[in-house]
Amino acid sequence: MQPYAYQRHELVEPDWRRLPGWRDVTRDEWESAQWQRAHCVKNINQLRTVYGDLITADFYDDLALDQATQATMSMLVPPHMINTMVPTGEITDKTLRADPVRRYMLPVASDRLTDFPSHPHATRDSLHEHDMWVAEGLTHRYPTKVLAELLSTCPQYCGHCTRMDLVGNSTPSVAKLKLTLKPVDRYDAMINYLKGQPGVRDVVVSGGDVANVPWPQLETFLMRLLNIDTIRDIRLATKALAGLPQHWLQPTVVEGLERVARTAARRGVNLAIHTHVNHAQSLTPLVARAAHTALEVGVRDVRNQGVLMRGVNATAADLLDLCFALQGEAGILPYYFYMCDMIPNAEHWRVAVWQAQQLQHDIMGYLPGYATPRIVCDVPFVGKRWVHMVTDYDRERGITYWTKNYRTSIEDSSMDLDRTYPYYDPIDTLPASGIAKWRAEAQLPLVAYAG
Repeated sequence: MQPYAYQRHELVEPDWRRLPGWRDVTRDEWESAQWQRAHCVKNINQLRTVYGDLITADFYDDLALDQATQATMSMLVPPHMINTMVPTGEITDKTLRADPVRRYMLPVASDRLTDFPSHPHATRDSLHEHDMWVAEGLTHRYPTKVLAELLSTCPQYCGHCTRMDLVGNSTPSVAKLKLTLKPVDRYDAMINYLKGQPGVRDVVVSGGDVANVPWPQLETFLMRLLNIDTIRDIRLATKALAGLPQHWLQPTVVEGLERVARTAARRGVNLAIHTHVNHAQSLTPLVARAAHTALEVGVRDVRNQGVLMRGVNATAADLLDLCFALQGEAGILPYYFYMCDMIPNAEHWRVAVWQAQQLQHDIMGYLPGYATPRIVCDVPFVGKRWVHMVTDYDRERGITYWTKNYRTSIEDSSMDLDRTYPYYDPIDTLPASGIAKWRAEAQLPLVAYAG
């Protein structure tokens, strides 16, 4: 008897007509990106319309309380994503509350921790990406790689978003930053910077989500990147491949992606799509069709960067089920699982480093080597580190220490590369003595993140 028993599960599109609000929606409507965007759930009244009498006022009150007090992201969930919540069986308050997709797309107040809901060292830009902007939206963090945030919106808003300081609408607890330049001026500034940086070879084109950039604008930007001889890798970051696959199946998008892919191949540039799937039930035939279509038109790889979260996927079985579905059914390569970043009100999602290390151990040996994801900790001022690369670990206080081998764009040559950088486990995962020490240090001010 093995700890994990593989069993193939073919992908199934849940029947959206089981939901009262969508009983009369046709397949043509469901597979329309325009219909999906027009019927995104943006508030509780719209969610009531979808679920009808299946869900009681208790759940909606819990959701409203979270939106009013703790949510760092406003509500925006496409029908396709809602349809993957409780995909089989009876839909009730209990089953919806327990659903892994619901837990991060529609968080409720009772999900959050009451004691230390935010770590004392949590910050709204936990990775200091904004500090490393070299042009508006362009983060130069690693020596050879940059992150280009083309816009600050997505087709859907995940509760755990690491860029909650910029992405989406303001919430009662978080006044968001704003991009100030016109898109054309922002893109010009990015391109001009990259033309002068021959040491940069890799550009992650993100946001927000590139699916919200009008295709002609996105294609023009990508072609301009391809005209820079030193750029050898371009990665398109889009959760919409999983949350709104209809977008990536539109003829204009498919045809445009093929033009970009052919140009990239001709110039020897690796073009990939990185998506964000956290649970196997999010994978449907439409998601697989979108991924396979991208590969068919010449995109080199479609890869998944999930986030490791308690209550969502933080078991070996959940991770292996997801990875087998990604690789075997949808043509998506399992790539990374990030530990959830230290943003406000995220402690109920985050796992401790030792837990992540155990999960990495437990998934080894089941998947093909090329499809075995690495679980990584994105350490502030350090970057992505495999969870076993810890230099030192104070398990009682939940503090790990990490080293790095390069300087960021905000560090000069005087910065000592031998120093260590701390990262903090969720306080509720610590032994009683460690929790007591954090309570005793309560004079350490909680980081302000509103306003």
